[in-house]
Amino acid sequence: MSPLTQRTISTVGSGVMAEAMIAGLLRGGIVSPERIVASHPRPERRAELEATYRIRTVAGNVDAVAGADVVLLAIKPQMLARVGPELASVLRPGQLVLSILAGATTAALTGALRHRQVIRSMPNTPARLGKGMTVWYATPETSADQRTQASAILQALGHEIEVDDERLVAMATAVSGTGPTYVFLFMEALIDAAVHLGFPRHVAHDLVIETLEGSTLFAKQSGDHPAVLRNMVTSPGGTSAAALHELESGRLRTVLSEAVWAAFRRTVELGEQLEADLGAADARKSTSADAGASRKAGSNGQAKHGSRTRERSRKA
Repeated sequence: MSPLTQRTISTVGSGVMAEAMIAGLLRGGIVSPERIVASHPRPERRAELEATYRIRTVAGNVDAVAGADVVLLAIKPQMLARVGPELASVLRPGQLVLSILAGATTAALTGALRHRQVIRSMPNTPARLGKGMTVWYATPETSADQRTQASAILQALGHEIEVDDERLVAMATAVSGTGPTYVFLFMEALIDAAVHLGFPRHVAHDLVIETLEGSTLFAKQSGDHPAVLRNMVTSPGGTSAAALHELESGRLRTVLSEAVWAAFRRTVELGEQLEADLGAADARKSTSADAGASRKAGSNGQAKHGSRTRERSRKA
């Protein structure tokens, strides 16, 4: 039985990612439609969600949150200063807030919401297909049962990893969160290169998409390091060797590493700016001071894992 069977889930903000979560929860039978409440200000959007998923919708955030066990916070980060106090007026102890706000730290979230049972998560675009990668961090006040519920929700989007260091969420934002951007750019460049050779664009598109999909699946199923696979298909003096020489000469690895580092720096900057805007600096200090003691007082089961990072994936 799903840990969410008798729980009510509300979404505050019902955009693309929130809809992906709703669809995933229903597709996996994790929760029934009558247990989901979505808030959205536009009547036409509410009607669309009701017709598509047979869930309940409301115009106001307060109405959505009041009776919920889990609140999925899916608004734009810049809206937190306005929506946070509104939700703070109705959030009660025992409710879990699961945030997918890019860059929003737990200090910013707890400061704005005046609520300590909060999870910060970073999904990515393929979550819309149930093929996403989500990294998440729970505040020390979040119970083991609530973490189990969060895991079940995020598995509806694909793979999920819980970490016990919040900095890893910011790092993941630069790798898996922003990762599809790098892949799409590489796709675009390779398609353009094929067109330059003389392929019609639609043929070039199919060549690249199918090659990337097959290569990814091959790498996943083989379990080998990508360097092993690359060497496997690189013959001395062959076409792959010639292509790799140009890529290495063009500093592909260095440029990619610098891009990831830039994305990480920007994630940290956005989080710090959001905290400053919300006046959450004190909340951040409190979170840091409490984390050690609260984690130590947590479940013994978690400590036995050795590794404090755990990965799970949605069942096929």
